Amino acid sequence: MTDEFDPVVALHDHLAATEERPVEREAGWRLGEAQALAAEIDRGGVDGETVVRRAGEIRTLLAAVDGTGDAEADDHVAAARELADRIAKRADGG
Repeated sequence: MTDEFDPVVALHDHLAATEERPVEREAGWRLGEAQALAAEIDRGGVDGETVVRRAGEIRTLLAAVDGTGDAEADDHVAAARELADRIAKRADGG
């Protein structure tokens, strides 16, 4: 068993947490799309390049979310943005 932090798992967890929040419809659509992508890479079985590409797609979706109408969901979105950015930057060696 390992205690190592996995940003992919954390990204999916933050996006999944928004599912039960009362978010605005437009934000909800983007969050749902982002969550589906995060679930794909969290399940495993995809190569590192795909993980980075999906994180970039998630980053793009989340960049279009100005606010959700719910403070708790906004906190999860902010955390997910940071994680998606961190994962997507792996392609740059960052």
